[in-house]
Amino acid sequence: MSIFYQKMQFHKQSSQCTRVAVIGGGVAGATTALHMSELGFRVFLLEKSSGLVNGPPICHLHAGGNLYPDISTNQCIRLLKQSIDTIRLYRHTINRRPTVIAIPKNNILNPLDLKNRLDLLKQCYSELIAQDPLNKVLGEPSKYYKLFSREDLESLAVLEQPDVPSTFEDWLIPFACHTNFDGIKFPVIAVGEYGWSVFRLAAVTTLALEKLDNCELMLKSELIGMKEVSDGWELKLKDGQGQEQYLDVDYVVNACGYKTGTLDDWANKKRERMVEFKAAYVTRWSKNKHLWPEVIFHGERGTPNGMAQLTPYSQGVFQLHGMTKNVTLFEDGLVCSSPISSQPLLPKELQMQLDKGWDEKLIYQRSQNAIDHIGQYIPDYFSARVYGKPLYGAQQIPGKDKSLRAADVTFEGKRYGRVETVKGSSCLEAAMKLVMTWGLFDYTDTSIESLHPVTMSLSDVEIEQKAQQLAFARGYPTQLALSYGNMN
Repeated sequence: MSIFYQKMQFHKQSSQCTRVAVIGGGVAGATTALHMSELGFRVFLLEKSSGLVNGPPICHLHAGGNLYPDISTNQCIRLLKQSIDTIRLYRHTINRRPTVIAIPKNNILNPLDLKNRLDLLKQCYSELIAQDPLNKVLGEPSKYYKLFSREDLESLAVLEQPDVPSTFEDWLIPFACHTNFDGIKFPVIAVGEYGWSVFRLAAVTTLALEKLDNCELMLKSELIGMKEVSDGWELKLKDGQGQEQYLDVDYVVNACGYKTGTLDDWANKKRERMVEFKAAYVTRWSKNKHLWPEVIFHGERGTPNGMAQLTPYSQGVFQLHGMTKNVTLFEDGLVCSSPISSQPLLPKELQMQLDKGWDEKLIYQRSQNAIDHIGQYIPDYFSARVYGKPLYGAQQIPGKDKSLRAADVTFEGKRYGRVETVKGSSCLEAAMKLVMTWGLFDYTDTSIESLHPVTMSLSDVEIEQKAQQLAFARGYPTQLALSYGNMN
């Protein structure tokens, strides 16, 4: 008899229901575990750290992929559909404010080049609502986006913003007041791409999974061995007390994020992939008295003129990205797998940052670089200050296409699946594909809402309270956990 079966006192169940091990508690693993648990399967969620959804920075639902003018239209349509599904599942976690897209004069892109794609996305959104009225989560399709001329914005600059902004015009008042119009092209585009709170997402998945008796949430647990057998997998674990434990399951879901390749190596399931280290920076602009939209200044990735991204939160706190090598991107920060391992290896310095955290001097330097990058377009932002440690992590990109954004799941054999999402909004689709491919559930005549009664029962109050606790415990400002925005 296998040593795995000799020590099966732990987790041996009399129930004959399907048993699934989800390895990794990031947004992909937490969503997969939540979905499968709500369907009634026996789920074991293994996460090495002490909490869920504690990986790369999330700030934005890519509802149409409008941050990426270089990706395919098909990817944009998939991101739109996936984002709609995500809002329906995680409605408590969405910051309902628009995104403003501006093209700097030093960029070859013409703002009107984006219009055809926006019109197509608007049509697709309308068709999705026709298929299911519950898909109407981004407002009216006719108002999915709007163009603003310089004259339009100059008119808005003299207005006072309402206490509760609700229209594109309301939301663009701060942009109109503070942006250097001489540095950008017109028209400027406002689009219904909402924000996404990583801390409220962590709160929802944690609270819901704690309520589901058929899910065992195994934090501070590390997989240290695995063996494929005819009817599933035998797993060897180490718990938070350093004790070895054993688990047999029917299926394994590899949701290890940037470490997905490590599990592939153990399972002997080869796969090419890339990993990229990224960071976003937490700042506070105390002089700001407005409620801002998200603002994107497009640029050529990896150059000094790379995209600048301003993501608003409550009380003047902003998260900043800059797609340059001295802000969000890092020298040698994009690495590939090798012929001998499916796991790409980051440079030692970046791996140390992932494992041990950041040096205070580097935090200040990079955060100030981010402020300066935004300040070239919004001069008043130079008065903002560093307001905590960065949100950072490593993002996996399956295959060889570094521009890939819409990805979900792949399979090896009959009982091993990888959730390989690049964007968090792909995670529910990935979980459902696992279930459908393995033939575990019939989705006919169901809805996202009906399939997730525990998740739907959570209240805004308990979620926000839990989210603030998580933000504080992880060393981040609690403003990042608060609800923000109010668009219909």
